[in-house]
Amino acid sequence: MKNRYCIIMAGGIGSRFWPMSKTSHPKQFIDILGTGKTLIQQTFERFLRICPRENILIVTNAIYKDLVMDQLEGIEERQVLCEPSRKNTAPCIAYAMYKIREENQDAVMVVAPSDHIIQKENVFTDVISSALKAAEEKPWLLTLGIKPSRPDTGYGYIQFNDDGSYEEDDRIKKVKTFTEKPNLELAESFLESGDFLWNSGIFIWSLKSIEKAFEQNLPEVNQIFKDGTGKYNTPKEEDFINGAYMVCKNISIDYGVMEKATNVYVLASDFGWSDLGTWGSLYDIRQKNEQGNSIVGQNVLTYDTKNCIVNMPKDKLVVLQGLEGYIVVEDEGTLLICRKEDEQKIRQIVNDVRVNKGEKYV
Repeated sequence: MKNRYCIIMAGGIGSRFWPMSKTSHPKQFIDILGTGKTLIQQTFERFLRICPRENILIVTNAIYKDLVMDQLEGIEERQVLCEPSRKNTAPCIAYAMYKIREENQDAVMVVAPSDHIIQKENVFTDVISSALKAAEEKPWLLTLGIKPSRPDTGYGYIQFNDDGSYEEDDRIKKVKTFTEKPNLELAESFLESGDFLWNSGIFIWSLKSIEKAFEQNLPEVNQIFKDGTGKYNTPKEEDFINGAYMVCKNISIDYGVMEKATNVYVLASDFGWSDLGTWGSLYDIRQKNEQGNSIVGQNVLTYDTKNCIVNMPKDKLVVLQGLEGYIVVEDEGTLLICRKEDEQKIRQIVNDVRVNKGEKYV
């Protein structure tokens, strides 16, 4: 267990969950499901079953350091990696990789976002443990693929070869191609073919394997963080990272490494996963009433209203009449009413609000 590490990526602002998710307090720090625990708290507790508490690292924006420290019981400052700016997932992973390298070159690690929903916790633990075992034995870059239940155009897809690559777990397949968010026709053909999975954005690999992959596929990013060797886990780390992020490019691990590498494998799984990226994805997993409405708020009355997701302050009286398929959300005096089918426009709406009404609303 001492060689097992977890990197939780928690730097996003969740703009598609506006107005509940704001730059100052994004969705990973919100109890968005009403369970009594925030998304990052659920993620942290999930990984306590997989690796030692002291081996869990949180990579987040510097402005969220206090939120992380407040919400995660027993976390130490050294475990919170503060990014001075948002540069996507490749720099985030390179930073954590080289920090871990200073203390344990035999490490194997799982990298996961902080805001995913996992409904089958025991199945998830089994899947991650199997993938970590494979990563210990093989020089592979593994990702978790989710068996698709519908032709969703909001997810990336992974195509796999159906040959048995790993005798100890026949769910592990060699990756053939990655496809980012296809159109509906293409997504339907993927579903029919049977050899495509949703890309969960959860990765498993050994330190040695991912370091080699960075050297081969993202050498300039790799060198920037390698130059910090000897400074990680010391008082010099913060100044070094501030400088590194100034010169490091903005690039995802998928585009920078996974789509280029030839040693990528996928573990096909089904553990009740949702990336919880939009109000629509939250609607899909929340309980609905007989009219198909998912309602949070104690004083919401509906008439001739169907298939809506409603989030209201508990003391606010709200009457909705004649709506079908809408998102209706209020938070701290900001009200959003938007058709579910147009939820991809929320990000642009947030940008417009920022320009026209100011930062305090976003």
